Amino acid sequence: MARQGNAAPVVIKRKKIIAGGGHHGGAWKVAYADFVTAMMAFFLLMWLLNATTEKQRKGIADYFNPTIPINRVSGGGDGVFGGDNVLSENTLARNGAGASATDPIQTTRSQAEGGPTAADLAAEEAMLREIESQLAAYTGESMVSDRLMRHVVTRLSDEGLVIEVFDTEDEPLFLSDTAEPRPILRDLADILVKVTALASNRIAVSGHVRAYPITLRQDPTWDLSTGRAQAMRSLLVAAGLEPARLQRVAGYAARRPATADPASIRNNRIEVTLLRRQPGMQSF
Repeated sequence: MARQGNAAPVVIKRKKIIAGGGHHGGAWKVAYADFVTAMMAFFLLMWLLNATTEKQRKGIADYFNPTIPINRVSGGGDGVFGGDNVLSENTLARNGAGASATDPIQTTRSQAEGGPTAADLAAEEAMLREIESQLAAYTGESMVSDRLMRHVVTRLSDEGLVIEVFDTEDEPLFLSDTAEPRPILRDLADILVKVTALASNRIAVSGHVRAYPITLRQDPTWDLSTGRAQAMRSLLVAAGLEPARLQRVAGYAARRPATADPASIRNNRIEVTLLRRQPGMQSF
C-alpha cells in the first residue's frame, strides 16, 4: 500500500532518567558529622584543661607527641630531633642525654645539678600519698574525729600535698573577724603535726579569708589572713613541729577564693602544704 503524502513523521523521544539521592545527595550529613566530632574534641579538651594538673597535662602532651630516645626532654623545637642535630655533641649534653665522646660518663641533668633523681621523686610521691591516706584514716575513728575532719580536705599539687583547714557554717576556726583561734583549730593542729611527722619535708602555711564588702573604708583581709597564718604557725610549733621545717608563712587576703562566691564562708581557710623537694636543695 502506498504511503500517504500528508502523514505526520514519527518522532521517538528518549528520556534520560538520572537517579540522584534525596536531600542534595546527603552531603550535609557528612559535614554535620564533622562538626559534631570537632565539638566533642573541643569540649574534651576544655574538660582536660580544667580537671588535670600541670604534670598530668605534660604527660598527655608527651603521649600524643612521642619522642625517640635521643630527645630526652619535651620541647617546642621542630623536626624529628626536636630541632637538634643528631651529630651535635653540645646539644646532646645540654639535653641530658647519655655518654658521648666528650662526656663518657652517663649522667642526667638532675644528678649533675645535685637534685633528686627519678627514684627519689617516685619515693616522695608515694610518701605524700601515704600521708594523705593517713590523714583520711582519722575519719570514722570517733565522733570527735569525724567532727574535726569535716574541716579538712587534701589534694596533691605540683607544689606538694596541700591540706586545707576551713570554716563551716556552724563551726568557724577563729573567733569572728579575728586571728584568735578556737579550740577546734588547736585539735586540728595536733593531728597535722602527727601526720606530717611521717616525713621531713619543709612546710608552708598560707592564710585565706572571704571577701568583704567594698564599701568598707579599709580592707581588713590582708592583715586578717596574715594574722591567721601566723596563728596557725604558732599552733603547729606548740604541737611539736620543728620550727626549722617552716619554709614560709603568707597571707593571700581574698585573692584566691576556693568557691565561685568570694564572700562565702568556705573561703575562710588555712592551707598547710607539705612541700616537694626542689632541684638543688639539700635533703631534709
